[in-house]
Amino acid sequence: MNVVVLSRDSQVKAMENTVTNAERYFGQFCSLLASYTRKTARLRDKADQLVKQLIDFANTENPELRATIRDFAEDLAKVQDYRQAEVERLEAKVLSPLKLYGAQIKQTRADIKKCKRVQNNEIKQLEKLEKLRQKSPSDRQMISQAETSAQRASVDTNHSTHHLAETVDAFQEQKLKDLRRIFSDFVTIEMVFHAKAVEVYSSAFQTLENYDLERDLQDFRAKMRGIYGHSEARPLTDANPTPSLPWTLASQSVQSTLARQGKETGDEEESEADSVEEIPLEDIKGQQRGHRD
Repeated sequence: MNVVVLSRDSQVKAMENTVTNAERYFGQFCSLLASYTRKTARLRDKADQLVKQLIDFANTENPELRATIRDFAEDLAKVQDYRQAEVERLEAKVLSPLKLYGAQIKQTRADIKKCKRVQNNEIKQLEKLEKLRQKSPSDRQMISQAETSAQRASVDTNHSTHHLAETVDAFQEQKLKDLRRIFSDFVTIEMVFHAKAVEVYSSAFQTLENYDLERDLQDFRAKMRGIYGHSEARPLTDANPTPSLPWTLASQSVQSTLARQGKETGDEEESEADSVEEIPLEDIKGQQRGHRD
């Protein structure tokens, strides 16, 4: 086997390694980021449950605490709206582009296999020519035909290798651009979510800081004295500090939270099963689970 054949063989192997690494690591990226997105959606769902519990709790408390918990729940619901947007953007700008690499890698592998077949044919023709020269050095006609076949196979191999090199070069260039764009989008999505979340959480923290605990405690103690004291001639009609009317949910964030909760309740058993199921990736060993709107 001559030096040219060995050089082309090494070139094809290097190109094949490039595609193999892309298949492996992009598949892992897709799998891990799909899991990341699913867990983010589950975190949103748990926070939605917390908002609902806060609402129920607020409607059992004195006015001061009720107003504080109401405002806190509204802020928490806003964060979950931002988290919902985060999930949707991760699916659209991170997972979807990664999943497209399945088809691209499949096509590039097909080109590599075709090039290998052409290379193997060249090697076969060269070996045939070498055997004829050794066994029948005087049969010029057979040797001439074998040389023609070997030359034709060499031309085909050159053409096929050149075409494959262009294909893999374009693949590598696109891969690098996509890698930078996908993870730039990932970081941007996370920065936007966390920036908005910090802003809302700061408001929630201030709401809790401004809560007048002493006033609520005084109201509570006054009611306890009314219940257990003997100075009152008439019984209390409302010993429970439940408000006369429950808090009206005017906040759009809270309404969207409760809407997600309603859908989540109907799918609870299915969601629990999905939480432990391994989701295979489409074509490149990773596919995200569809998010719940």
